[in-house]
Amino acid sequence: MGKAVLITGARAAAALDMARDFTTAGWDVHLADSVPVRMARWSSVPATHHLYPAPRQEGTAFQACIERLVDAHHIDLIVPTCEEVFHLAAPALTEAIGDRLFAPDVGMLAKLHDKLQFAQAAAEWGLTSPESHVIDSAEDLERFATNSRDWVFKPRMSRFGEQTLVAPEARALELVNPQGWMAQKYVRGEEACVHAVAHNGELVACSSYSSRWRLNGGASFVFEPLDEARHEQLLEVAKTLIERGALHGQFGFDVIFDESGRPNLLECNPRATSGVHLLVGDGQLARSIGLGEPTPETPPETCYLGLAMVLFGLPQAFANGRLCEWRETWQKGRDVLSRSSDRKPILGALIDAGLFALTGFKHGMSTNAATTYDIEWNGEEFA
Repeated sequence: MGKAVLITGARAAAALDMARDFTTAGWDVHLADSVPVRMARWSSVPATHHLYPAPRQEGTAFQACIERLVDAHHIDLIVPTCEEVFHLAAPALTEAIGDRLFAPDVGMLAKLHDKLQFAQAAAEWGLTSPESHVIDSAEDLERFATNSRDWVFKPRMSRFGEQTLVAPEARALELVNPQGWMAQKYVRGEEACVHAVAHNGELVACSSYSSRWRLNGGASFVFEPLDEARHEQLLEVAKTLIERGALHGQFGFDVIFDESGRPNLLECNPRATSGVHLLVGDGQLARSIGLGEPTPETPPETCYLGLAMVLFGLPQAFANGRLCEWRETWQKGRDVLSRSSDRKPILGALIDAGLFALTGFKHGMSTNAATTYDIEWNGEEFA
């Protein structure tokens, strides 16, 4: 048996794809989450599944469970995929898991997760980021009332684009609770995403993609590789961020190419993102994460979440006259959930989505918010 990897956040499609890749690379794979997700459990991937307490609501019990898992199963590497990464980096766990966690320390995680701090750090590291300002009071917000259409307003610790106000009318600002928000200069252009894998300050894998297919909250469900010229631009941006930040782990960066073609850094997700799907396939991503081996640059193919393509993409295609585009995307791309010998994850994902929707209904929140209800971190002190 090879080395053992614990992939947390098994609710994410990225976790399942990485489990496949680590299996191909010869690792003993363990998948874990705080909810019994069927998507991963029903897959044919030969993995051991674990359930841990909710990190956000049961921090101490979560930490104790992780310590037991690492010790009992001789875990060599812990790869987070969702916001449990913050809870895994909590000081109380540092001694127990040490450098087995594939993520930076909690101080750097906080700096990257906070959208204002990230914008400031990007500027300090010599990269382009839109002008950004803190909003912590009604007076801070009032300064933008006369030219609100030139700004984007968002909570500094938000996710999925929820609550974000893009170039709003001034009256929309009246609904903002001015605590923990920021204003960022509105840049018109084309959005793109980067997924970077870093090993002790060195970029070892990178994908870049855009999408014309999104959920209402802004999350993409189709991942289309960028052309070579733009990918090369973002590759240099990723290298600079990783080297100057001395980063270690997985990082997703949202950027926008302005009208001059220059990439502007908007925000960072210091964890796995959908760009993982463009890097898996032959075990190389696992070797990049586990051993620090650089991933060869090979042309990736378009990927998509097949279930979302049917449930959300098809209605969008009919409503907006994009049926031919939908069909072309479906035919040229691949579903990240299913394989010819592994179809059950689609059914599991459908049931998981229904249960998250039910959780959202019970707690008066969106389904998107429900998917992070038990793991999200908004700067609170750790147990």
